[in-house]
Amino acid sequence: MAVSGLLMLGYLVAHVAGNLKVFFGPEEFNAYGHWLRVMGAPVLHHEWALWLVRIVLLAAVVAHAVSAYQLSRRDLKARPTAYVHRRKGASYATRTMRWGGIILALFIVWHVLDLTTGTVHPGGFEEGRPYQNVVDTFSTWYGNVIYIVAMLAVGLHVRHGFWSAAQTLGVGSARRERLLRGAANGLALALTAGFVSVPVAVMTGVVS
Repeated sequence: MAVSGLLMLGYLVAHVAGNLKVFFGPEEFNAYGHWLRVMGAPVLHHEWALWLVRIVLLAAVVAHAVSAYQLSRRDLKARPTAYVHRRKGASYATRTMRWGGIILALFIVWHVLDLTTGTVHPGGFEEGRPYQNVVDTFSTWYGNVIYIVAMLAVGLHVRHGFWSAAQTLGVGSARRERLLRGAANGLALALTAGFVSVPVAVMTGVVS
């Protein structure tokens, strides 16, 4: 679970960096979208590298979900009766990891159908024009609500998940506790702010 989570975290960092190119205008953002489909050329054919990334990411998502289910079942089997008193010190992010994961799984499906296949895209999906597609999506109230709620869930998930992964992989220690928690908080905040800045920019007319 830790390894698949860190793999997806790496993807999120790269994804938010790409998303922020929308602030440089349609030409640069559309060029970035085109590059994603030709990266690796001329060694790799059109979209081969992109599909490789998609397959690895899908495998990570499946591994993460299966691991979460297995850990949940083990937890219930180890203690079928709930604690009388809720454990003190558990953060809101910790207590909502399961629901956050479900929200993100549903969001991924919507996000792909909206901006990759164009199946549920508002305003007419335009292949090869990701800038206009992003503006179309965030020009609708529901597109903004879905995306912002999902990105808040991402922040909470990363905040707890990054620290937990460090403990699982043996990186954490009493001396590093403060540093790891600070890194988890900073990373979660940076990712959430970066992702949310795009719909906010469209809503306020900064990106149009």
